[in-house]
Amino acid sequence: MFDTLTDSFKNAIGKIRFHDDEKALKKATDELKKSLLKADVHHKVVKELIKAVELDTKKNGIGKEQFMAALQKELTDILTIEGAPKGFTFASKPPTVVLMIGLQGSGKTTTTGKLAYFLKEQKKKKVLVIAADLQRLAAVEQLKQITSQIEVDLVADENASPETIVKQGLEKAQKELYDVVLIDTAGRLAIDEELMDELARVKEVAEPDELFYVADAMTGQDAVRTAQTFKEKIGITGVVLSKFDGDSKGGVALGLSEQVGAPLRFIGAGEKMPDLEQFIPDRIVSRLMGAGDVESLAEKAAAAIDPKEAKKMTQKIKKGQFNFNDFLDQMEQMKKLGSMKSIMGMIPGMSGMAKQIGDLDLENSAEIKMIKAMVSSMTAKERENPDLLDNMRKRRIAAGAGLDQMQVNRVLKQFKNAAKMAKKLSGKGGMKQMQDLMKQMQGGGFPGMPR
Repeated sequence: MFDTLTDSFKNAIGKIRFHDDEKALKKATDELKKSLLKADVHHKVVKELIKAVELDTKKNGIGKEQFMAALQKELTDILTIEGAPKGFTFASKPPTVVLMIGLQGSGKTTTTGKLAYFLKEQKKKKVLVIAADLQRLAAVEQLKQITSQIEVDLVADENASPETIVKQGLEKAQKELYDVVLIDTAGRLAIDEELMDELARVKEVAEPDELFYVADAMTGQDAVRTAQTFKEKIGITGVVLSKFDGDSKGGVALGLSEQVGAPLRFIGAGEKMPDLEQFIPDRIVSRLMGAGDVESLAEKAAAAIDPKEAKKMTQKIKKGQFNFNDFLDQMEQMKKLGSMKSIMGMIPGMSGMAKQIGDLDLENSAEIKMIKAMVSSMTAKERENPDLLDNMRKRRIAAGAGLDQMQVNRVLKQFKNAAKMAKKLSGKGGMKQMQDLMKQMQGGGFPGMPR
C-alpha cells in the first residue's frame, strides 16, 4: 500500500554509509526530496520535512540510525494533529452519529459500508446505516445490497426528504439502542451551493459527533483542495482516503492532515468490505519505514478469529488432522482480514513480499475456485478424512467438479504437503523454521509470483 514511499525512504537511507559525512546527508535529503515530490507529496510539506530531518540528523550526529530516527520522528509529527482523535472514537452517550460527506464518485457509499463492517466486526458494535443520498439514483439500492451483504440494518425511503429520513433513523437508533449511526449523504460532481445547503440542513437535524469527509486518493492534490472547501463550509472532524490501493504514488496521505487541518482517520486499502484500515500515525510510519504494523494485524486477527476455534485448530494441526472442512473454515476467516497484500504489509520485513503478491485474491483466484469445486463434490466423510479418497472416488469428484483426475491428484498432493508442513512448523523449533522459510521466500521470490 505504501510501496513507492517505502522504497523512497530505503533509497535515501542507503545513501548514508559513514558517520559525520555531510555530503552523504545532502545526497540522502536530495534523493528524498525528489522521490517525495514524484510521489505527489505537497511541495510545502516536502520542504518542511527535509529541513527538519536535516536539522535533527545533524544535531544527533550524522549516521544511518540518526537519519532514520529523525525521519521517523518528523513523519509522525506531520501525520499527527495534536489532540485529534485517532481511528474511531465513540461518543460518551450512544449512539455515535457520523455524517459521511464528499463529492460524487469519491467512494462515499462503499466507504460507509466498509466503516459499518469495521464497527460491527472489529469493534462488535450495533450499527445502523441511514440512506440520505437521494440525488444519485443508484445510491439507495447500492446501500441496500451492501448492508444486506454485511448484515447491518438500514433506514431508507426514496420518497422522503433527506432530513425526514435522518430524523426517522435517529429515532429508531435511540429506541432500539444502536451504538453507531452512519449517515450516507448526497454528493455532486463538483461543489455547489445547493449541495452545501442540503448538507447544512442534514447536519442540523443529525447533530453529528463526527463529520467524515471521504476523499478519492486517485485525485491527488485535488482531494486536499476539496477537503479544505468542505471544512470551511460544513466542517470536518476526520478524512477517509478511499481507493488508496489504486494510487501507486500514495503521497497525498503524507500531507493531507497538515494541509487540511483535520486528521486522516481511515484508508480504503482494497475493494472488499474488510479493506478499511485505521490511520494511526505511529503505526503508519512503522509501515512506511518497512517495519510492519503488528498491532493492527493483531487487532484484525483477534476480531476475525474465535480463540476457542483457534485453539482447537492448533491441536488438529499438531496431530496432523487438518482436513478439507478446516480448510474452508480457514478461508472464511482469512476473508475477514482483508486483502492479502495489506496483511503482508503489516508483517515486519514482509513489505517486499506484499509487492510480489500484488492483488492476489484468495477468494476468487482460479486455484481456490478449483479447490472449492472439488470439496463441494466430496461427501461429508471424504472432507473429514481425505485418506479415504481412492481412484474411484477421485474420478467421481473430478466429474462432479468439472476437472480431470490429474488436477484432483495435484490438489490432494499439495493439500497433504501443506498439512505436513503445518504439523512440522507447529512443533518444537517451528517458529525458527518459519522465519527461515520467510527469508527464503523474500530472497527468492514467492512461488508462482513474478520476480
